[in-house]
Amino acid sequence: MFNRRKYLQGTALVGATAALAACGLDGGGGSGSSEGGGEGGPVPFTIYTARDSELAEKVVADFEAANPEWEGMATVLTLGAQEALERVRAEKSNPQGDLWWGGTRQQLSQGAADGILAPAPQEVIDAVPEEYRDPEGLWVGEMLLAELFMINTEMISGDEVPADWDDLLGSEYAGNIVIRDVEASGTMRAIYCAMIDRLYDDEGSAEAGYEWLRGLDANTATYAANPTDMYQRVSRQEAALSLWNLQDIMLQKNGDFPMFDAVVPSSGAPMLVDGLAKIAGGPGGAGADAFISYLMSVEVQTAMAEEHFQIPAIELEEEPQWLAELGLEEMELDWDRIAENEDEWIGHWASSIKGKG
Repeated sequence: MFNRRKYLQGTALVGATAALAACGLDGGGGSGSSEGGGEGGPVPFTIYTARDSELAEKVVADFEAANPEWEGMATVLTLGAQEALERVRAEKSNPQGDLWWGGTRQQLSQGAADGILAPAPQEVIDAVPEEYRDPEGLWVGEMLLAELFMINTEMISGDEVPADWDDLLGSEYAGNIVIRDVEASGTMRAIYCAMIDRLYDDEGSAEAGYEWLRGLDANTATYAANPTDMYQRVSRQEAALSLWNLQDIMLQKNGDFPMFDAVVPSSGAPMLVDGLAKIAGGPGGAGADAFISYLMSVEVQTAMAEEHFQIPAIELEEEPQWLAELGLEEMELDWDRIAENEDEWIGHWASSIKGKG
């Protein structure tokens, strides 16, 4: 049983406030920054996270166990990745959070461009390959996130399971797909943009991708408000499948929803860089530094890979067995084009495609 005193979901937030003067970190982790510290010891810090809530709570509990001086200091607020970006933007003049944990490369890059992020500890920046981080370390990739099909094995199996992305448009899946609310979800925004980008060169525009999304909308039974709503709808057999990320599918399969399974599309899976960033000017920056350094250590990332189905951005000595057995193939995409057009593409989907099928 976790002794967590401050864990929140939704939009209610207990703000982390600093009441002590500045001091550096000790060996418990972090970069030695004095931001958010005090002579009397560590002060509270706030994490905005799009990560699975049970996983996030477990990691925070382990962090506190390894760093007793930070016990009870972390407030965790669960948000969609896009919601986290919008919240940090809105709080720019008076930051309330200290760490944004869980966002796509595109979203984190937007945050860096907006001036709302601060560099991670230098030892973390040095450990992450250049292709998986901001050049100045304003965000760092934590993991590579494969986007796949999530199915209810009690409803479909064998030849009934879609083999590839285009199969989702078949009439046999009409009303059998539940989709997480796209606009608020970094995962879903990335999947939908990937579906547009993979067809972009056919006509030199987004039109072929838009047409594909119209077909998917026609087969979509409903748009779930959040991941929990999506899991419950699929488990209750309101629909047979969804689109989601590999890690969360595997966590649910090995948790509350053993009927779930992950299906790798035959033409490949979009592979996102999912990362984290320190929030500029946050009141508990020292806690953010300490947590980032702990989370991104080789020891913790190895455990995350073996126990939580994570594909780390940092190099590990050995690939976990479950990943080697999956046979994962990456879909080739132009992520720079996606980053440049994401807002326009998702805005067009929301205004002209969603619910029209």
